[in-house]
Amino acid sequence: MTREDYLYLLEHYRDEADGLRQKAVQIQNRYYGKEVFLRGLIEFSNICKNDCYYCGIRKSNKNASRYRLSREEILECCKTGYELGFRTFVLQSGEDVYFTDDILADIVYSIKERYGDCAVTLSVGEKSYESYKIYRDAGTDRYLLRHETANPVHYKKLHPDSMSFENRRRCLYDLKSLGYQVGAGFMVGSPYQTFGDIADDLVFLEEFSPEMVGIGPFIPHEDTRFAEEPSGSVELTLFLLSLIRVMLPEVLLPATTALSTVDPEGREKGILSGANVLMPNLSPVSVRKKYLLYNNKSCIGEEAAECINCLTNRMKRIGYSFSGKT
Repeated sequence: MTREDYLYLLEHYRDEADGLRQKAVQIQNRYYGKEVFLRGLIEFSNICKNDCYYCGIRKSNKNASRYRLSREEILECCKTGYELGFRTFVLQSGEDVYFTDDILADIVYSIKERYGDCAVTLSVGEKSYESYKIYRDAGTDRYLLRHETANPVHYKKLHPDSMSFENRRRCLYDLKSLGYQVGAGFMVGSPYQTFGDIADDLVFLEEFSPEMVGIGPFIPHEDTRFAEEPSGSVELTLFLLSLIRVMLPEVLLPATTALSTVDPEGREKGILSGANVLMPNLSPVSVRKKYLLYNNKSCIGEEAAECINCLTNRMKRIGYSFSGKT
């Protein structure tokens, strides 16, 4: 499809949503049946060297209560998750310079050594080709790095001058060249975003063909310059989930925490729109309220076992079950 095709769909998305959703679910079921993949999320540090304008853990937010988990605490989270049936761990953090390449590689190697039947995903931001190679050689299987926006002008409105659209793109292509399963994505309804920007995002995703796409509604954080901006549309987010499923039939597509924050039934609606991944939080409950990229984040007080039992029942009610695969 061309940019103009995508733009037309976006401008008429309310009219197209039902038909597209039905097609997306047909494709989802053809490739994955009624199975949903579980990814155990470990948010191991909220310290970040960057100052992205929309982010609650940006370095200049003096109200953020900072923390970082130790290697042993991260491994304990994995132990808890493994016992609950998780076979993929997603290690996510701000760009915390304490975690050198050697430290991160050792953590990944230790996880793979203890849990050889598990996959490890990293989401630790923009790094050099050499750093990404070290993590890959240590056993990292996947890497999540949202491209944020495919429009360089829009990118500048969301990030300080110390960050660049070109470097973000370079990172994504480096990751792909190293054999990672790569995840890209963007916020729906981010400040200054237009339908034209989203059309550009869709063209990029089709060309780049990532193995994973993470999208969710923008949600403002009270300690950022965008505190008074409205949240992104759930309706548009669900439409885009369906569209991405049709575009990239085999893609891993999460129903994100942001979606469930804006809509209490967001996870269910996401799965019923073509998503096939959920990422429950395995981080210690004591730090979850500190990893706040946006306001009112859902499920920050639940123990991992409570969360998985709740999600199991919620998926069962809509006719889905969790896959034991990585």
